[in-house]
Amino acid sequence: MKDSYEVPSMMTKEDVTAMILSAKKQAGMTWEEIAEKIGMSPVWTHSACMGMNAMPPEKAEALVKVMALPQEAASVLAESPTKIWEQAVPTDPCIYRLYEIVGVYGPTIKALIHEKFGDGIMSAIDFDMQITRVPNPKGDRVKIEMSGKYLGYNSW
Repeated sequence: MKDSYEVPSMMTKEDVTAMILSAKKQAGMTWEEIAEKIGMSPVWTHSACMGMNAMPPEKAEALVKVMALPQEAASVLAESPTKIWEQAVPTDPCIYRLYEIVGVYGPTIKALIHEKFGDGIMSAIDFDMQITRVPNPKGDRVKIEMSGKYLGYNSW
């Protein structure tokens, strides 16, 4: 696969993300195929490739090999990320609808977590998620399953 990107002298997570997206497009691969090749879930793989998670070194090395990236990209993929994103309401319809769901149902989710578990939160650190397509005669459904460890607040 021929590189269609310039390798910067000091790579950032944004640089590596751009390289991954270019290599993915050139290879015609899906996120599920990439994830399978490195032994991780598609959700986690995409998030890590977008710079929102640090890859274990062996997974970073595997991704570099699968995507034919420069070797320097592995150390960048393994770096701890700074998790920041736009604070404005997103305008992409798919992302906006998820934002809307949290806006509308966030207080309900919080209340039900508190009723069932006590005063605490669902971890996004000890967390997994699956996205599946569910056939339906009225139109296929998107099923998002999230599972996060419950973390209770301490009193002192």
